[in-house]
Amino acid sequence: MPRSYHSPRREADAAATRIAIVDAAAHLFVRDGYAATSLRAIAAEAGVSLPTVQLNGPKSGLLIAAFERSFAGDEGAHSLTERPQIAAIMAEPDFEKALEGYLGFLVGAHQRSAAIRVAMRAAADADPAARAADHELETRRMRDIRLGAEWFSSRGRLEGISLDVATDVFGHLTAPETYLYFTESRGWSDQRYVDWLGERLRRLADYCE
Repeated sequence: MPRSYHSPRREADAAATRIAIVDAAAHLFVRDGYAATSLRAIAAEAGVSLPTVQLNGPKSGLLIAAFERSFAGDEGAHSLTERPQIAAIMAEPDFEKALEGYLGFLVGAHQRSAAIRVAMRAAADADPAARAADHELETRRMRDIRLGAEWFSSRGRLEGISLDVATDVFGHLTAPETYLYFTESRGWSDQRYVDWLGERLRRLADYCE
């Protein structure tokens, strides 16, 4: 039986190439739009060959990866609650400290990823593969939002409130579109957005009745 070949250096190089390709794709998707961005353009932006990009594709897969990296710092369909930063926030016994940590994480994630999320929604209007990618990502986002609503419930913040309704409201308040509406369309500072969102999440049950 042939022995498997393991090269940490080769794996590290492949990981670095993957990051370069995904980051290049994110930049072009935001700047030029999904439809106008070709794999060849991504290759040129990343400084790699077209076949290398093709091995890391398809383009719809790069779209999801671009959002994942910008929002959470890594790729993968695993829940946000499995990532150390969010797990630590949810384990914090003091509600106010936990909420402050979550708000800090969320505004940073939106700063990095909101533009690519908008590009993704635009791509979904014209491309079936992008539409499927967008649907998958939104399904995963709402899965995490429901876990967040369950966490609020476990802290006694949703007594007598439907978890389904709380999930819907929580999802709207924390959506990238909501962040962009206030910070880009209305000119709010990130701090004003955080203050606004924090007050709404502290009173989440009031908005679910």
